[in-house]
Amino acid sequence: MSMRKIVIEPITRIEGHLGAVVDVDEATRTPKDAHVFATMFRGFEVFLRTKPPEDAIAITSRICGVCGASHSNASMHAVDMAYGAVPQPLGVLLRNMGFLMTDHLYDHSIILNILGGPDYSSLYVKKLTPMVYQEAQETLSPRRDIHGFTRISDIMDGFVPVAGKIWNLTVRYQRFAKEAGIMIYGKHPHPSTIIPGGIATDLTNPDSLIVGYTFRLNLLTAWVKYVYAIWEDLVWFYEEVVGYRDQGKTYDKPNYVSGGLFDDPEAYSSLSSEPEEFYKGMDEVALKRGIKPGIMINGELVSTSYKEINVSISEDVKTSFYEEWSTLFTDKDPEGTPLLWGKVNPVHHPWNKTTIPSPQPRDFSKKYSWVADVRLVWKDGTITPFEVGPLARLTVTAYQPSDLGPGNGILRVDLPKSGGATDLPESVSYPMTLAWRAPAYSTTMQRLLARAFSMVIHASHGWQSIVKAAELIRSGKVATSRPWKAPSRRTFGVGFTEAPRGTVRHWVVQEGGKIVNYQIHAPTTGNASPKNEYGRAPFEMSLLNSKVTEEVGPSEWQGLDYVRAIRSFDPCIACAVHVRLGSREIYRPLF
Repeated sequence: MSMRKIVIEPITRIEGHLGAVVDVDEATRTPKDAHVFATMFRGFEVFLRTKPPEDAIAITSRICGVCGASHSNASMHAVDMAYGAVPQPLGVLLRNMGFLMTDHLYDHSIILNILGGPDYSSLYVKKLTPMVYQEAQETLSPRRDIHGFTRISDIMDGFVPVAGKIWNLTVRYQRFAKEAGIMIYGKHPHPSTIIPGGIATDLTNPDSLIVGYTFRLNLLTAWVKYVYAIWEDLVWFYEEVVGYRDQGKTYDKPNYVSGGLFDDPEAYSSLSSEPEEFYKGMDEVALKRGIKPGIMINGELVSTSYKEINVSISEDVKTSFYEEWSTLFTDKDPEGTPLLWGKVNPVHHPWNKTTIPSPQPRDFSKKYSWVADVRLVWKDGTITPFEVGPLARLTVTAYQPSDLGPGNGILRVDLPKSGGATDLPESVSYPMTLAWRAPAYSTTMQRLLARAFSMVIHASHGWQSIVKAAELIRSGKVATSRPWKAPSRRTFGVGFTEAPRGTVRHWVVQEGGKIVNYQIHAPTTGNASPKNEYGRAPFEMSLLNSKVTEEVGPSEWQGLDYVRAIRSFDPCIACAVHVRLGSREIYRPLF
């Protein structure tokens, strides 16, 4: 058996520094081994110590300029809880409205069409898989009456960087999303208005905000209809015509986590101002989120509890460039539930985690990444890696009753009329009902399709929110925030939200208005985790389940299928790696 080692370092068109090594059997074109590794680390968690918790909202937003409000929102939820800071209903709505624009409609557009889309452009398909391109030239697009691309090859031409129509329209429409979000956030990335217990949006002229936001939402509603039709056709072509269906599969029976997204304004604003009671009330409140929280293990929805997600998250460093730690701030959550269900040492729960770097040469048999080993510990003692992202959160939502469906695995969204987008086909100006069915498992193509449908959901939620916000403003209920005060005692906070890439989780321990400990899990932290005794994380699994389809000999393989698999998750490495240096100083020559 002749093996070919494909080394892709760095992987481009992602955020941060990531590499992959895949060992492929040349005869079968099938991977026999794969490793993914992060090659950078940072220090946010250390310099948050001793800071006021409210400062963490602004500081953590600087983790990433791509999803520039995702960490702010997760931190906001964690600090809300640790302080017992509860916003007014309009404050909750404005939080939702800003976030769905800047970090979802804006970011998904770029992720799909500018970062991932070129992998399916004629520029690469024609060169590396010419038979696929020929097939695309001969295949009519099923939804050509919606998006206007007659053949699949026309869609591929549209993804060509700089020159392609889809690429150029994305540059235009992502701007509308960012503008709408900035009306609430003040700026993006790194919003200036997010605070504990509310939001500091200027409502001197609220009618101007409503009109400006609605104008842009109208254009973006046409845009998401257009984008979803394009990706429906491209995914259909690759799965049904090309035979690409199972490429990039993670698990036969998936393990998913969703933290939920878009709080109900009445429910969240009714939480207790006592931190411990705030925590106890989060299950009921989180279940009213527009996108639902939950845990799936081996393809079964085992929990919809925000608190159970918190209790179940573990972090280890056996195969990462860090040292063990021994700090223990608590072994139970505020309800008295043992952290990690008493199945694993509670020092491995993020409330107790301290990150201490241990730089060393990469060794795939020992330690090989700056991303830590994040795993889920369940009540029965199961310890497993898990996947987060658009596909995970939509699947978790699809199997619960919600405004999007009865819980039968299908989500359905009604989008209104959306005129004014003169550079898009007239067909997308009409009302549409769009649907998405949860697949049996996660694959490269299905991750892309789920991201496209996420945009549909976000546009719909934008309309729901703007109507409710207008009603509150017209009835004179323009207060957004409530006063807050740091408890003198030690309190704990945990904030879950959904970034474009998946669940963002922040944990804070505070005492007297000072941070005692702070931990951050970005979506990529778990997805890119290195292999350990409990299995492989989603990135590596997706590589192991991707055969080489390039129509050239092994000596010319470039790894197209592997970068497609990784980019379908949209990695963010700057978000995924955080360290505490302690008393150690690390020197590196500059020249």
